[in-house]
Amino acid sequence: MNAPLSQFLALHAASPEAIAQAESVAETLELPTRHILLNQGELATQAFFLIDGLCHACYLTAEGHAISKDFFWEQELLIGFESLLTEEGSPYLLETLSACRVLTLPIDLILNWRETCPDLYMALAERQLLFREQKEQFMRLYSPARRYALFTESIGDFTAHISNAQLASYLGLSATQLDSLKRHLHTPPEASAP
Repeated sequence: MNAPLSQFLALHAASPEAIAQAESVAETLELPTRHILLNQGELATQAFFLIDGLCHACYLTAEGHAISKDFFWEQELLIGFESLLTEEGSPYLLETLSACRVLTLPIDLILNWRETCPDLYMALAERQLLFREQKEQFMRLYSPARRYALFTESIGDFTAHISNAQLASYLGLSATQLDSLKRHLHTPPEASAP
């Protein structure tokens, strides 16, 4: 069951000892759709390795809106680095959008890696930084239509688990703009001709 985690860690500079340590403390959870892994404002006590399924991170506003931060799917290690580094509550809510299998790891293990396995910790932090840079490029360099196409291609069948409001928020669009974009992209060329 821990083979995907072990492979992931090995790819990110983990020593055999660090992998064995992670395997010994990892706990498997089978979670339903819409299960909250971490509430906004809550101090994280665990990191999550997503074996399969789809998760969503979002910011909840005082007005009751949810602003999509990110989506995560299979073979991803979810570490709230901001909360980890500031020792403050999570700035976002983390939930499942489909049934998921996850391995939990104590956040203390991740903190311990900073001291005892700096290569692993740095590889994980650099991976997070790379994702942030790639997302900034994605949001700034591509048109809404291109962002929609790239995202739906990369996430595949999981698109069905994402609401229009979540997707619009993630892509930086209003729900009306997303609906218009979808209609335009799914209208056959001959149907749009005069």
